[in-house]
This record gives sequence, structure tokens and C-alpha cells, in this order.
Amino acid sequence: MALMETLQKLQDLASHMDLEPAEEIAPRKIGRVAPCGLVVEEKPDRRKNKDEDLGIFHAAMPGGKTIPLLKTLLTSACERNCNYCPFRAGRNFRRTTFSPDEMAKTFTDMHRAGLVEGLFLSSGIIGGGVKTQDKINATAEILRQKYHFRGYVHLKIMPGSQKDQVEHAMGLANRLSVNLEAPNGSRLHKLAPLKKFELELLRPLRWIEEIRIALPPQQGWNGRWPSSTTQFVVGGGDETDLELLSTSEFLFRKMRLQRTYYSAFNPVPDTPLENRPAEDPLRQHRLYQASFLFRDYGFGLEELPFTPDGNLPRETDPKLAWAQLNLQYEPLEVNYAPREELLRVPGIGPQSATTIIQARRQGTLREMRDLRKLGVRTAPMGPFVLLDGKRPTRQLRLF
Repeated sequence: MALMETLQKLQDLASHMDLEPAEEIAPRKIGRVAPCGLVVEEKPDRRKNKDEDLGIFHAAMPGGKTIPLLKTLLTSACERNCNYCPFRAGRNFRRTTFSPDEMAKTFTDMHRAGLVEGLFLSSGIIGGGVKTQDKINATAEILRQKYHFRGYVHLKIMPGSQKDQVEHAMGLANRLSVNLEAPNGSRLHKLAPLKKFELELLRPLRWIEEIRIALPPQQGWNGRWPSSTTQFVVGGGDETDLELLSTSEFLFRKMRLQRTYYSAFNPVPDTPLENRPAEDPLRQHRLYQASFLFRDYGFGLEELPFTPDGNLPRETDPKLAWAQLNLQYEPLEVNYAPREELLRVPGIGPQSATTIIQARRQGTLREMRDLRKLGVRTAPMGPFVLLDGKRPTRQLRLF
């Protein structure tokens, strides 16, 4: 395939890959300075860089390493009629297709040129989910066996895939994902009328966990099973935050998902939902914060501060909202609180909780400056803690 033709195809496929969040570094938050001098949090900012024109995104790996990741599709042709999707059947735009051999070679050429270090591969559905999944798996197999690529590969599992295909993909990939898109079947019908929530989407996620339990990890790529993730479209199906987070908590608890991604709905021209208003990105941001409370902080669904309409408050993050309800008048003694309680204090994360526990073995923590010397972010925690039995001294806000 000629170089210019390949580049054009990558550009065509990249035009809507921002709809597929996968390992990207979290969007930057912008803020305005209020008259009192405080920085007021506003909507997350997602600025595009020139590499994204080809589908190259900066991806955060476990451990904090960042790599350039090619996010692309085998084909933008699709037989499904999802109401929000730019690739839906019948929409008038130019379709682009790579064969497994072409995609594997294109990625390998980019990798050897130092442009990319990992691959995220999805696809539109043509000829059914089984046939499409075979092509995705074949691409990864060519990369691993013919080109001997040993780096990061994230494969999408197609709706309608079979269990043996999922197991095959688990032997090739570092990560697998299945887009649930909605928290349940009734909400999914508004987004994707032809997709079946339980049979086509939730079941492959169950298979991934069943295989991890039943078979030795040596059968996975490099001797370990891949992690798994999913994605929800936020604001396209009239779902509530409670519905989204109820399903998310279930997935973390029962299927050991590494992450749940949330993609704020944005209308696409020439789709049935083109006149629906775009969702506030701040709602997406709050959902991420809440999902991390499940995954990393030991929170349960019933502890989140939902409003009567089943949504999270937008004006503050859910951990701070919980602390205002539970710790404002019964602050936590930092010198004696167990780790699981320290993690509930705003400003204290998993790493800083470990640091505090180690430091207090050496002596009593009495002042905020003792915590700051440890690298702990003290600004949010003042109203919710005691240090050696006393509330820490803090400067009151002017407004």
C-alpha cells in the first residue's frame, strides 16, 4: 500500500477515535480565578495535538509510564445502526478498511519509525461480530508471530463474539474491552437498538473473568491474563449517575474490571440523536471520580452523595461531598485511623495513606506542616481531621 494512501486511511479512521477513551492521560482541568484569589474548577479541557490526526494518543500505562498509542479501526464500515455513532449504517461519509495484514504491517512500520509503542484496535461490524472478531484477532496474531511485537496491545471484543474468540484474544492482548455503552438494556435500546445488553455485551465480560479463574495465567500473553475495561456513553440515553455507577460498582466487584470509561455524549450530524444537546463534560469528570472511589478507596455505592434525581452533585467532587456529610462534625484522628478510614479524607490517596502510616510509627503528627513535609496535600483535609487530638489551625476563606 502506498505511503500517502496509508496516511489518508489512518486520518480517516482517526477522525472520530476520540469517542473511544483508552488509557489516555486524564483531561486537563482549566479554572478561572475568582475575585478572592481561589482557582475555581471548571470543565475538563481536552486539547488535540497534531499526532492525533493519525490516531496517535498519549497513553498512561500501569506504573505511570506514558507511551504513544495508535488508536484505530480495522474498518469504519458498520452494519449496526447505533443512534449516536458516526460509523452507523447508512450514514453518508467515506468508509475506510484495512485488512489484518495491512494493519499489522502499518503498525509495525510506525513502531519501527519510533512513532508508536502500543496499539488499541477496534472495528466497525461487517458480516457479524464473529467474523469481525476473527479479523481483530488475526491482526494481533500477525503482530505477535510474524513481526514479533512484544509491546502493548489493547483489543476490542465485538458484540456477538464467541467464548473461544475471547480466549484467543486473551492470549494475544495486554488489555481487552467490551463497550457496554449503557448501564442496562432499556437505556442501551435508546442508543443502539440492535445490540443485546446481556447476550452480546455483558456476557463477554463474564467470559473474561471466568477464563481468568478457570485457566492458568501462563496461557495469557507473556504469562499473564489481560486486564479488562468497559465504556459508557454519558447523557445519550437518559440514564442517571446512579444507574451508571451501580453497574460500574458491580463490574469492579464481580468482574475485576481495571477501569470503567465514561464518554460525554456529543451529537454527530446525520444521526438520529443529532439534535440532542451535548452532555456537560463536568458530569463525565464526576463519574470518573466516583468510579475511582470504588476501585481505589473502598467506597460502596450506598455511600455516594446522590441527589434525589439519582445524580451526583456537580458543584463538588463526590469524596469531598461524602466528607462534608460524615466527617465535618466527627473529624478523624490522623495518628490512629486505620488505612481504610484515612482513604476517606479529602487529599489523602493510597500513596499518601501509606506514607502517613509509616511516618506515625516514628512519632506523633501534630501540625499540618508535618504532613506537608511528607508530601501530603493538606489543603482539602483541614476540616475533617484531628492531629494529636486537636483540629489543625487553618486560614478561613474570605468568601
